[in-house]
Amino acid sequence: MSSVPAPLLGTPGPCVGATGIRLIVTDMDGTLLDDAKRIPPGLWDTLAELRRRGVLFSPASGRQYATLARDFAGVAEGMVFIAENGAHVVRDGVELSSDPLEPGVAARVVHAVRRLAARGVDVGAVVCGKRSAYVERADEAFLAEVRKYYVEHRVVEDAAQVDDDVVKVALFDFGAAARTTAPALADLAATHRVVVSGEHWVDVMNRTADKGAAVLRLQRELDITPAQTMVFGDYLNDLGMLDAAEWSFAVAGAHPDVVARARHLAPSNNDNGVLRTISRVLDLPVRL
Repeated sequence: MSSVPAPLLGTPGPCVGATGIRLIVTDMDGTLLDDAKRIPPGLWDTLAELRRRGVLFSPASGRQYATLARDFAGVAEGMVFIAENGAHVVRDGVELSSDPLEPGVAARVVHAVRRLAARGVDVGAVVCGKRSAYVERADEAFLAEVRKYYVEHRVVEDAAQVDDDVVKVALFDFGAAARTTAPALADLAATHRVVVSGEHWVDVMNRTADKGAAVLRLQRELDITPAQTMVFGDYLNDLGMLDAAEWSFAVAGAHPDVVARARHLAPSNNDNGVLRTISRVLDLPVRL
């Protein structure tokens, strides 16, 4: 599926073959949003033009549904939100699919985090339920990171015992998650998806939960082909959905594995790369 990535923005005019795009899926953090987590200029005008053309725009993120719904308040009607890295998919407030963890898995992860913390690792767990996220750590430094992605969250005494359908457990490591936290979950990696989703984040989900699986399901339900799908990503949790689209883009500065997997390159998230690429490829009359 992969090929040598090639920049598209240097070519004049719209790209041949892109006029049939019906679905655009983009990661949020590090891809659509800039490093300050800001919505890019021109997003609302772009979404209005895509809606006019009948192109479905779908954010795909590790963020919870409540956070995505807040981010796109006012334009969310008809939009499909691929939340929790594909483990919770919602459209117009109606759940299209979910992939909850089996009882006891979240508790295993929470206990593993407690053991790491006891060894001096600066890490905390976010148990991601459909209704809310749950954390045990209540210090401001940790909660400040949680608020960025989980607008609905509660501090609880025991995150291993929550009354909710848990779709994911996210771990925030103030150090390098790939070096410290992820290896500590090696036993879970044998049976579950353990993915480094950012420099400081590791997500634990069912093996069947993935952004790519969510995109494939959406394509089947809407009779949309990979050739009609455009996808943007920057990190390892985006690899699956890049495989689901012929128009797959890694933004500049993306993880090397993402760059290698994507068919094309787009400018960086700090250069409004997603919207600039959409506008050029689809020849949109939108000023960015």
